[in-house]
Amino acid sequence: MLTEDAAMATNVSSLFYASVLAAASTVAVWFQTSTSSAATEIASHILVDKSDRRLSLMQGQTILATFPIALGGAPEGHKSEEGDQRTPEGRYRIDWRNDKSAYHLSLHISYPDAADIARAEASGKNPGGMIMIHGQRNYLGWLAYLTQRFDWTDGCIAVTNADMDIIWNSVPDGTPIEITP
Repeated sequence: MLTEDAAMATNVSSLFYASVLAAASTVAVWFQTSTSSAATEIASHILVDKSDRRLSLMQGQTILATFPIALGGAPEGHKSEEGDQRTPEGRYRIDWRNDKSAYHLSLHISYPDAADIARAEASGKNPGGMIMIHGQRNYLGWLAYLTQRFDWTDGCIAVTNADMDIIWNSVPDGTPIEITP
C-alpha cells in the first residue's frame, strides 16, 4: 500500500508528464504551418523560395499546398561546390525518388546541370550533387517541430515527414522545380 507521501509524489509525477505531453502537442500543432487543401492533386511544378523558407506545389498558377522548409547550413547564394552547404538556385527537375532514404522519403533534384558543372570546373571545384527534397532523419521525425526551426541540411530541402508524404504523392518524376533566392 502506498503511503500518503508516495501517492502524492506519484500524482505530481503523473501531472508533470501529462503537462509535458500537452505542451509538446501544443508546440507540434503550433509549429505545423503547412497549408494543403489538395493532398492528392498532381503538381505541375514546384516553387521553392529560400528567403521565405517555403516550398509550394503548383498547378499552373494555382498553389496546391505550401510547406515550411529547412535548407543547407549556409543557405545564402547558389551552390557552387561540394560541401558548401548551400541549396542550389535555378530551374531543375525531380529526376528520381528514393523510398529507402535515411530521411523518410526523398526526391532528387537534377542539380548540377551543365552550367553548374562548367562554373565549378572553371574554378577547379567539384559542383557536388545529391541534392534532395526529404523528410526527417529516420526514427527522429518526432523532432521536426524543433529541427525545422533552423537550417540543418548539407544543401538539401527538408520538410516534416507528414509534409514529405504529401509531396511524394503529388510530385511525379520529371516535375520542374524552380529554386529562388
